[in-house]
Amino acid sequence: MDPSSFLSFSNSQGSVALVLTVILAFAGYLVTFLSSRMMARRADMLKLVNMRLNEFYGPLYVASQAGNIAYRSLLQKQGKTQSFPILDSELKEWVLWMQTIFMPLNDIREKIIIERAYLIIEEEMPRCLLDFVTHVVGYKAIMARWAEGDYSERRSTIGWPPEFDGYVERSYKMLKAQQGALIHNSAWRLWHNFRRYRKTGN
Repeated sequence: MDPSSFLSFSNSQGSVALVLTVILAFAGYLVTFLSSRMMARRADMLKLVNMRLNEFYGPLYVASQAGNIAYRSLLQKQGKTQSFPILDSELKEWVLWMQTIFMPLNDIREKIIIERAYLIIEEEMPRCLLDFVTHVVGYKAIMARWAEGDYSERRSTIGWPPEFDGYVERSYKMLKAQQGALIHNSAWRLWHNFRRYRKTGN
């Protein structure tokens, strides 16, 4: 073989190898970049889901469940299926439960809805949440009259929103399912463990 031809062939092979190396390096970088971006997006999504659960829907769900249990307990004690009408013989106990159990739980939920409305799932405030706040405001006016000795009104003139409890429970369970899916995703676990290893070296 002519030496010049051999050199030309060798240079050609070297160029091809260099091009392949560059292509592979770029492909590796692109895959890493896209994977990191996808995992970062997943991390942001998990952070938002956790915030919604920990600061809004979780406390709202617990307070609602506690309120429902207390309400059913009172009805069972009185042998009734609904609180209305509130008889004169039941008024003292009704006022006691409202002041010590129902309104404190209502205040907790009202505070969550007003102060952390930015965490709601929907783009617009659900009607049942607005109706709940209005219902609580109605009771505050009545309880102010009770404090003055006026018991002519015994229930809020603005009724309890029937969709409220269902909305809170559905939203809470949906977010818990999303949280579980995000946490238990195998790619997410690998990426999370890799980041932790890089930070701690363990």
